[in-house]
Amino acid sequence: MDALASLLYEVRSDGALFSRNFLAPPWSVRFADRRPLTLVTLLRGSAWIVPGDGEPVALDSGDVAIVVGSEPFTVGDDPLSPPLYVIGPDRCTTADGADVSEEVILGLRTCGNSMDGPTVLLTGSYQVGGRVSERLLGALPRVLVVRHDGAPGPILDLTAAEISREDPGQQAVLDRLLDLLLLSTLREWFARPEADSPGWYRALSDPVAGGALRLIHDRPARPWTVAALAEETGVSRAAFARRFGELVGQPPMAYLTGWRLALAADLLVRTEATVESIARQVGYRSAFGLSVAFHRVYGTRPSQHRASRTTT
Repeated sequence: MDALASLLYEVRSDGALFSRNFLAPPWSVRFADRRPLTLVTLLRGSAWIVPGDGEPVALDSGDVAIVVGSEPFTVGDDPLSPPLYVIGPDRCTTADGADVSEEVILGLRTCGNSMDGPTVLLTGSYQVGGRVSERLLGALPRVLVVRHDGAPGPILDLTAAEISREDPGQQAVLDRLLDLLLLSTLREWFARPEADSPGWYRALSDPVAGGALRLIHDRPARPWTVAALAEETGVSRAAFARRFGELVGQPPMAYLTGWRLALAADLLVRTEATVESIARQVGYRSAFGLSVAFHRVYGTRPSQHRASRTTT
């Protein structure tokens, strides 16, 4: 498993919050559902994404955008258009918090001010959590856009067709389509020069550093050393350490430690395995060894991390 696949493994849709919006200007939709990852795309028309802490970003028909972070943001025909309605954690309201009128609810997962409007906006929000996911989200800008020059891709076509239906199992189908749309968008984004992709992604195509990353992600429990990774990738210890550091941006053992601790943090919250068992799963000889490393990086003990996350 490569690094991107490993990080995306924990970013999966489950009961995604989908919204289809038919809109005529002037319009603006505020997203305040506090979900840390949202896909925004236009099936037709044009719009602006306005993050609360950044500059507006233009969006055209067929483009797919990813908005990162739980802070509210707005999508509108103009950056200055007032919100037509607000999509919150559990309901859709007017800007002042009142329930929206029946005219705004146009059907299942569908809102707007005109079924014949020139703009069709489609969004899907993820509930993302865990240290592994944070490693991916931390590599992304607040808003990224993959442009498709006015031609929606085949995945987007499938999603648009599915969201308009009311067949059994629709939520599961939409969840999988959203996952596929997210993965394809991220892969396209990271491959572009303007993406300033993280070191671990750029290193994946390198036979030495990329090979080591796959070994680390596939088998974190192995007692890896710089020498062992160098031997597996077929180069000298010095050449391996230099190559890995140049491409990934940190020494091999530092990357390995970060990956092991991220896995441990998520296992502590998502499983009932003992700290001793989790320590061995991620490459530590004992619970004590994991606890020392965990406290050094995260500032808390594994048991405290488990207790704080399971009670929130």
